[in-house]
Amino acid sequence: MKIWVCLFLVLAGCARQPKEAAEEAATPVEVATVTRGTMQDVVSAQAVLYPVNEATIVPKISAPVKRFLAQRGDHVRQGQLLAVLEDGDLRANALESRELYSQAQANLENVRAATLPDDLTKARSDLASAREGLEAARTLYQNRAALFKEGALAQKLVDDAKVQMAQAQSQFDVAKEHLASLENAGQTAQLKSSEAQANAAKAHYESSAAQSSYGEVRSPISGVVADRGVHVGDVAGSGAALFSIVDISRVVARANVPVNEAAMLRRGQSAVIKGAGGEVAGKVTVVSPAVDANTTTVQVWVEAANRDEALKLGSTVTVSIRAGHVDDAVMVPVSALLASDEGGEKVMVAAADGTAQERKVETGIRDGDNVQILSGVKAGEKVIVRGGLGLDDKAKIEIGK
Repeated sequence: MKIWVCLFLVLAGCARQPKEAAEEAATPVEVATVTRGTMQDVVSAQAVLYPVNEATIVPKISAPVKRFLAQRGDHVRQGQLLAVLEDGDLRANALESRELYSQAQANLENVRAATLPDDLTKARSDLASAREGLEAARTLYQNRAALFKEGALAQKLVDDAKVQMAQAQSQFDVAKEHLASLENAGQTAQLKSSEAQANAAKAHYESSAAQSSYGEVRSPISGVVADRGVHVGDVAGSGAALFSIVDISRVVARANVPVNEAAMLRRGQSAVIKGAGGEVAGKVTVVSPAVDANTTTVQVWVEAANRDEALKLGSTVTVSIRAGHVDDAVMVPVSALLASDEGGEKVMVAAADGTAQERKVETGIRDGDNVQILSGVKAGEKVIVRGGLGLDDKAKIEIGK
């Protein structure tokens, strides 16, 4: 009888022990305190890198390539000589034009400094003689008029002197007009003709010199030679690019941002470009005013300095734009967020009685590892950041240290 009683007590103890252990078992979790603070509103998107400045060099003349002075991958400066084309005929034409221009200039100087033509010289001599005759006639008239007043001379001699003075005045006026006519018409016309010839020769020389300079192909910007279209001996023409130069010292990341997020973006906002080559700071330079109807996104450009050329053109990067900030925001770590069975998001709150309480939450902006909570929890409460996945509401928990 004693044996059966002992056996019963042992079996009863074994049955109660698992049940009590199951009731007391608690899930170990880690928690974080819900806090308040300032959060940065950051808009992130994938983007592709492009150069800020690039140039495609097309020769202005069609000529064979004589030699190249730059290859693909070379860094070049603005104005640096990249290639030389066969331009012997152009240089010869420029030399001929320069000599013709020099000749026209010399002819112009000769016209300006030359002795006056014979008819102009005679006209000036006639004017001088007429002036002397007028002065002599005027003096004669004045003398006879004075003698007439003294009664020493007859009136007729005074009248004769007056007539001679009038004739001398007429001859002087004619000589003066004749000289003016020759100076204004003859010499001016000849001077203008020489000046026109010199100007035409100068224009032709400058055009020829410009044509000759086109044989030297120079870089319009500083950058890297991305492509070279032809080889030595090939004919470079206006229909094909000779070089492609890209300035990789500055890059622009072009991202397509959803409309609702793009509404917060403005030119000048600070941003970060992050890619395989590292992370650089930049600024928003373009926010497109148009929406892409197919993707309902807005194109946004972020420009940045590409120091050490670490970021590679054409690569995919992530842009993060600081669109603003929220003061006194309630926030929890992103790791506290869980998907709710009813849709939306939830967190598990560590209650004072040692249980986990399920709370459905409404989230706002995200800043790094933190997310804003608009409703569902309050500052000071503790949320489970590890161990909450699959945890039931009211389940017992043990907070790890």
